[in-house]
Amino acid sequence: MAKQKQQKRYAKRHSEHASIALERIGILFSQAAEMFNRDKALSNRYVSLARRISMKYKVRIPSELKRRFCKHCLHYLVPGKNCAIRLKDHSIVCYCKDCGKASRMPYSKEQKAKRLKNRQ
Repeated sequence: MAKQKQQKRYAKRHSEHASIALERIGILFSQAAEMFNRDKALSNRYVSLARRISMKYKVRIPSELKRRFCKHCLHYLVPGKNCAIRLKDHSIVCYCKDCGKASRMPYSKEQKAKRLKNRQ
């Protein structure tokens, strides 16, 4: 008996699926922003749904949206309400008040652009 060719376990999705997934992720984050003041649990649910969509269709969440949720507890973050943002040593530090964890993101590109703009 000859070996049968096995199918790939993780087949690539079509680009149409990826564009629809990105659009849906953006919609979910905008809904999370709208619902944050009324129902925090629902806005957190929207973030978890957006993450599941990105994992299912292998699409990266855009960086501007990635900064809007805590990587540890997966809660939607609003500066001044449930997170504190500080600038320390060439990085942005976001402290989540729900879980107490800190997320660090570099901002050296922004500083470099600012220095180049000031030179001109």
